[in-house]
Amino acid sequence: MDINFIEKSIDSHIDSFIKLKEDKYIFDIFIKMTDVSINAIKNGKKIFFAGNGGSSSDAQHASAELVVRFNKNRRAISAIALGTNTAISTAISNDFGYDYVFSRQLESLAKKGDIVIGISTSGNSISIVNLLTKAKEIGCITIGLTGQTGGKMNEFCDFLIKAPSKTVATIQEIHGFLLHLYCQIIEENLFMNK
Repeated sequence: MDINFIEKSIDSHIDSFIKLKEDKYIFDIFIKMTDVSINAIKNGKKIFFAGNGGSSSDAQHASAELVVRFNKNRRAISAIALGTNTAISTAISNDFGYDYVFSRQLESLAKKGDIVIGISTSGNSISIVNLLTKAKEIGCITIGLTGQTGGKMNEFCDFLIKAPSKTVATIQEIHGFLLHLYCQIIEENLFMNK
C-alpha cells in the first residue's frame, strides 16, 4: 500500500470538513433544525430517522443516542429509526414495493409536528423521497441530510444539509459527525442542569 494514497485520502477528508466549517449557510440551517427539534421534543413530539445502507446505520445510531444517552444520564427522548422491524419492512416491500418501506411505517406512527429526518447521500433515494412526501402530508417537519447537490430531496425538506463532497464515504462521515452534534446539542439544551 502506497502511503501517498492514505495521505491523499486524509487530505480529501480534511478538505471536506474545512468546507463544512466555512459554510455559514449550513451552520444557519443546522442551528434552525436543532432549535425546531428541541421545541418539538419539549412539546411531546417524536423524531423519526430513515436511510438505506450506511445511512440506515446512521439513522439507527442517531436514534440510539437520543433514546439511551449521548453524554448524560437523563430521561429518554422519543426517537425511532424506521426500517428496523424486518417483518414490517419485508411485508411492505412484498405487498407495496420497497419504495414505500419508510413512508408506510411513518403513516402508522407519526403525528403533526413530529420531526422526520431522511438521510440519502445522493438525495435521490425514492424510499426517502416518499418518506418526506408522506411526512409533509401528515404535517411533520422535514429534515434532510444529503450530498453536495441535494438531489430530489431539495423539494421536500424544510431544512436540508448538503455535505460538501461528491465522495459517498466522505458524505457519510460528515453525516455521522452532524448527527452526533445534533444529538449533543439536543441533550445539552434539554438537560443542562442534569
